[in-house]
Amino acid sequence: MGLEELVKKAAGLLAEARWPIALTGAGVSTESGIPDFRGPQGLWRKYDPDEFTFSSFMENPARYWKRHLEIFAGLGEAKPNPSHYALARLEEVGRLKCVITQNVDGLHQKAGSRNVVEFHGSLSQAKCLRCGSLYPMAGVEARVKSGEIPPKCGCGGLLKPNVVMFEEPIPFEALSKAHSEALKCDLMLVAGTSASVYPAAELPYIAKFGRSPMNFPGLEPVQKSKPAKIIEVNLSPTQLTNTIADCSLLGKTGEILPKIVKEVERLLEG
Repeated sequence: MGLEELVKKAAGLLAEARWPIALTGAGVSTESGIPDFRGPQGLWRKYDPDEFTFSSFMENPARYWKRHLEIFAGLGEAKPNPSHYALARLEEVGRLKCVITQNVDGLHQKAGSRNVVEFHGSLSQAKCLRCGSLYPMAGVEARVKSGEIPPKCGCGGLLKPNVVMFEEPIPFEALSKAHSEALKCDLMLVAGTSASVYPAAELPYIAKFGRSPMNFPGLEPVQKSKPAKIIEVNLSPTQLTNTIADCSLLGKTGEILPKIVKEVERLLEG
């Protein structure tokens, strides 16, 4: 089946769905100039992932904040690309109930998406590890640039980016919300993710089967009465492509998602 036919199939499924949701990953934001982690030009080709564990952060927070400035400084200036606007438009026309994102860049919200579950947190803020106070990241980065390394809270506690590092659990609120939406949905649009990083990678299986290859800690799997449809849009095949995906469209999300949205709008008008 060619791309045009696949676009029509995906749009038809979206137009008919009762509770469609999306799961997004780094591939949605690469066209905004934000590098992914595991791709050919990904961050893990340049940096050691072990430097981004929670234990490494606690061992040497000054080293982490220096790395942070190298990699993430100025992230707040990044602009949404057609992928983000397409998903926001689907929500606007009632064809997307929520976006569960593994990204920490806030670009879905900038594009207009309102119901966003930030599975791995957000780099827009830093959090005090002692009292829990939140600080805008731009201000914290300015303090680091001026020599306050590592930055501290007013209470004296250490500030850490409000994101999930390796070794840290997914916040229960985000985990519970994502789990609930995956169980409720009858369609999941999986965009720009290799679907290989757990526990986010479990969500398509929960949508399809009501359970996953692994169990969410503290959350009981519930059998779904009807499997959700899985639409996949990604640059290259993933573990979903020839297994549980009902429709796989290979290519840039910024090119394919707007085409799907245009066809959805045509169907809704008809």
